[in-house]
Amino acid sequence: MGQNVAQKLIDSHLVDGTMEPGEEISLTMDQTLTQDATGTMVMLEFEAMGIDNVKTDLSAQYVDHNLIQSDFKNPDDHLFLRSACKKFGVFYSRPGNGVSHPVHQERFGEPGKTLIGSDSHSPAAGAIGMLAIGAGGLDVAMAMAGKPYTIKAPEVWGVELTGELPDWVSAKDVILTMLHHHGVDGGLGRIIEYHGPGLDDLSCMDRHVIANMGTELGATSTVFPADDEVRRFLKSQGREDAFTEIKADEDAEYDYTEQIDLSELVPMIAKPSSPGNVVPVREVEGKEIYQSYVGSSANPGYRDFAIAAEIVDGYQVHDRVSFDVNPTSRQILENLMNEGHLQMLTRAGGRIHQAGCNGCIGMGQAPATGQISLRTVPRNFAGRSGTKEDAVYLVSPETAAASALTGKITDPRDLADEPYQMSYPSVSEPDELSINTSQMVPPPGREMPGMTEDQVVGDGHIDGEPGIGAADAQGEVELEKGPNVVSLPNFEGLPDTLEGPVLLKVGDDISTDHIMPAGSSILPYRSNIPEISKFVYYQVDEDFYDRAMEHQDEGFFIVGGANYGQGSSREHAAIAPRYLGLRAVVAKSFARIHRQNCANFGILPLIFADERDYDDIDQEDTLKLENLQEGIRDERQRVTLRNETKGQTYELTHTLSPREVEMVLEGSQISVVKKEFADA
Repeated sequence: MGQNVAQKLIDSHLVDGTMEPGEEISLTMDQTLTQDATGTMVMLEFEAMGIDNVKTDLSAQYVDHNLIQSDFKNPDDHLFLRSACKKFGVFYSRPGNGVSHPVHQERFGEPGKTLIGSDSHSPAAGAIGMLAIGAGGLDVAMAMAGKPYTIKAPEVWGVELTGELPDWVSAKDVILTMLHHHGVDGGLGRIIEYHGPGLDDLSCMDRHVIANMGTELGATSTVFPADDEVRRFLKSQGREDAFTEIKADEDAEYDYTEQIDLSELVPMIAKPSSPGNVVPVREVEGKEIYQSYVGSSANPGYRDFAIAAEIVDGYQVHDRVSFDVNPTSRQILENLMNEGHLQMLTRAGGRIHQAGCNGCIGMGQAPATGQISLRTVPRNFAGRSGTKEDAVYLVSPETAAASALTGKITDPRDLADEPYQMSYPSVSEPDELSINTSQMVPPPGREMPGMTEDQVVGDGHIDGEPGIGAADAQGEVELEKGPNVVSLPNFEGLPDTLEGPVLLKVGDDISTDHIMPAGSSILPYRSNIPEISKFVYYQVDEDFYDRAMEHQDEGFFIVGGANYGQGSSREHAAIAPRYLGLRAVVAKSFARIHRQNCANFGILPLIFADERDYDDIDQEDTLKLENLQEGIRDERQRVTLRNETKGQTYELTHTLSPREVEMVLEGSQISVVKKEFADA
């Protein structure tokens, strides 16, 4: 039997295990991707391991999330990251160069390669035939150290696309339709592989939109074949030599199958406050809006801005609407300028921001309290925008632009009627793209793929970048640590008995944004665990930090519902609660990345054997786990939890592998690695 694309990518990188769904497998990682909101911790973890240089084919660090310089914290961290890249051999994307995922696809993406990223939307690289997986920062640091990435082998969900997209419908509506059908946990334990004749209607950046938001389905990854469109894309970026064709064999099979006729799709919208809360735009049209926002890693392509520009060209956006334009890269910004589309946007009232994540992660562009904000971003968890009482809807660029004109949620197909009588604009990339690699700094001894001769100096580095060159021996580089860069706390191993209160009980689909909020007042502390821990669960319970500190020494429990920890890969949602004293989370089920992050930092991720027991436990009940040293090693993966307050016992399970059990027992994966080095 032949192989599908996902199986080919896994098979070519498999170093341990078999490709049987649910079995633990280990994969070599060719590339790593880090961004500043998570990458500072990755670099601190890499430093803690005592390794001199990355062992991957290529590692890249992007400064795209925390760009606001309201005080010293963000700029200090940027300098720290720059020095870490020089020291450890990592490509450094400077502030303002753009969002990691589209820039990485342009500059470094290569069909057939594997990538692990400390950003949950790293699977966007699957748009060009890569196997890309989002993970916690410590897993990425381990990959940088040359360690394989271990994961449970996923099922492969084949989605056949047929037909062509109608006018006013685009790639965002494809992934929103998937979320409408399957919700935020429909992809758990699966790789989604798109195939079929409908791919002919989707550019690489269209595919990027779909692969990026496969994360919102809970999928391990999303992959597309590397076909003629991928060759065209790489050629347009000056990197055609990186192309390798990868397609499913004719007799390939999938664990699950689905078919989507693109011609039947309509404009869709995700209502607050979940990417899975999707309905057709028709169902909510007419509601007054405050903000319309285009850009982000979920709609990063040239056409996503150009189509919005063509729609608003010659008009003024509604005077109530803040029309925010968030360029995803400096290169795209230059091409929008060259083709006149930036002028169209600004003349219509667009507010142009620097190239980066910005409002998507709550760094500026916050909407007014309780007012509707339409955004082309990937997720809309409550408060993520930077406004606690927000009302964020996820839409396509077409819907965002149409609604900016009318001042209310508008199905873009209505622009064909009075008073606009607009035909659907025809937009394509320029025949000759302006390629900009000037803000990507290679490490000593490396060159930028696709650089022109006039950009390269003798040692392969960007001309005019002081202090970087082959003569700058990496071992002599000092890490620049400002006052906000604090070394990782040391975490003790797991005691044989855990006893403490249920400090918080929460429901289903709790996201990492609930646990560790984003925003301009919080994320600048990403390299300072004691400070950022003050915001743990702040949006759910403002007194959580104070109550946690009362129990920091003896520890405490959190009880959660299904899909606990969905969303962002930020490991701060595990490290900061662990710092406060969290030792175990008991939930109905866990999101993949957060479950791994808990294990990485010594938090027991335990699952109710009988979900009905969830209802029997109340906040402030005292829980007790005994004989843990032996119990979690038991092959049955069962432990008994006693509710001391109610006098009840409950059976719990865990899905920890023997490798993960050792992490929890030692207190963290870093402790295990240090022990390995000490014994070597």
